[in-house]
Amino acid sequence: MTMAAGEFEDWRRILAGLPARISDVPGLWAGDAMQVALHEDGRDFTYAELAVQRDALAIALRGVGVRAGDRVMLVSENCAAVVALLMAVMSLDAWVVNVNARLSAREIDGIRAHSGARVVLYTTHVSQEALAHAERHEAAPLDLAQWGSIHVSAVDVNAVPEPVAPDARERVAALIYTSGTTGDPKGVMLTHNNLFYIAGVSGKLRGLQVADRVYGVLPISHVYGLASVCLGSLVAGACLHLQSRYTPQAMEVALSNGVTVMQGVPAMYAKLLEHLKTNGRRFTAPRLRFVYAGGSPLDSALKRDVEAASGLTLHNGYGLTESSPTITQTRHEEPRADCSVGRVLPGLDIRMVDAQGRDVPTGEPGELWVRGPNVMRGYYKNPALTAATIDADGWLNTGDVARQDADGAVFIVGRTKELIIRSGFNVYPVEVEAVLNAHPEVTQSAVVGRAVEGNEEVVAFVELIPGARATPQALLDFASQSLAAYKRPAEVIVMPALPAAANGKVLKHQLKELARRPAQAA
Repeated sequence: MTMAAGEFEDWRRILAGLPARISDVPGLWAGDAMQVALHEDGRDFTYAELAVQRDALAIALRGVGVRAGDRVMLVSENCAAVVALLMAVMSLDAWVVNVNARLSAREIDGIRAHSGARVVLYTTHVSQEALAHAERHEAAPLDLAQWGSIHVSAVDVNAVPEPVAPDARERVAALIYTSGTTGDPKGVMLTHNNLFYIAGVSGKLRGLQVADRVYGVLPISHVYGLASVCLGSLVAGACLHLQSRYTPQAMEVALSNGVTVMQGVPAMYAKLLEHLKTNGRRFTAPRLRFVYAGGSPLDSALKRDVEAASGLTLHNGYGLTESSPTITQTRHEEPRADCSVGRVLPGLDIRMVDAQGRDVPTGEPGELWVRGPNVMRGYYKNPALTAATIDADGWLNTGDVARQDADGAVFIVGRTKELIIRSGFNVYPVEVEAVLNAHPEVTQSAVVGRAVEGNEEVVAFVELIPGARATPQALLDFASQSLAAYKRPAEVIVMPALPAAANGKVLKHQLKELARRPAQAA
């Protein structure tokens, strides 16, 4: 389905007004010497200052031998310096390899080797983990004055630059590694045009303006934090309120101090509400006008609770790294009471298909395919996987199962790779999770399949609120009231906290490993 012609034309006008490269964005707003681009720990950085720092860092990188087509790895957590570094690397037509500092040494080294990074930069002033990686790699410190300090690795003289596309918009801007649900990292190549599309269009649909103050705690090392939150804010001339890592206490302070736009994953909102309830405080956000959840499924109980606390609609959306990331989102002017992920973004086409690749009838579930300016260039050094994911006509197979109502609203049913087949029946974890999350003592849950002889059974991992007294059996009884027998968990495992990536997304591949062990091992 393609959006209405008027909206389709509008996204083209948005992109036509933007420069060719992401690194040129500060120049859009640098003419006003007082316009603030970034806020970090009580200090403001203007767009003019960001442009100056970008240029200074670009000169330094060029001085150590960074060339167009080189990969420059950023081992980082959110701070003003990492935004300036992104801009500097992209201004040289090099590729930013965004990596979260909280990855293990094995993961960091694997990505460094696969990407063939010429140099590695570490945001050590905001991250002990980045400092540990820098020291392990014997990187040298570099003082950036008010921007903090970073460390810089020795240059890999064996690194080979990639070819540079003639059209600047089609050059790769970022190489982002994603493990999806498998745990095996894949390097996703995103172009300047991919990122500009999401930054410009999704920002427009959220109504971002220069007066907005956008909460920037989602890791810029992940595509949601990079494209939608960081670049979406800067393209609109708004101020990005940077936070190096999430805590409900910090989120509460930011809301009370003038944040106008809040984007997060559902787990962030669940933990904030839990924190407020535990401490007997109310949701206080005098300037907040827009609240959005993405990155993982949103259930109706959490949506209801956030809206009751904030007095605002909790908007929803859907995407994946390979689509830069957004594919659908609810519209600011069209609030929804359900948990639809909204309508497809203007300029994109989507299909729901069956196992034979045939379109399914409206309202029926099918595998979601997307085509448009958000679709990645491909997987780095893996043309076979790229060909298996994007067909000859440009359709990206998301691997997710969705249905689309007659009004265009899309609902995510589940992932094909997460599908549990229990006694011949299909069980989508998102449905079971929504039921468990409705329990008043559950913060969040995650459901996986466990192979048993000749069958597969449902296993639920649950994180409870502090002081909760619900037992696994009580949770099973609760779920049984709303689920068909074949959908009910065979086991509920209560954990102090579910394993999660830095962006808050639950790491289900770890839970699948735990599900194979006895319950007490979890």
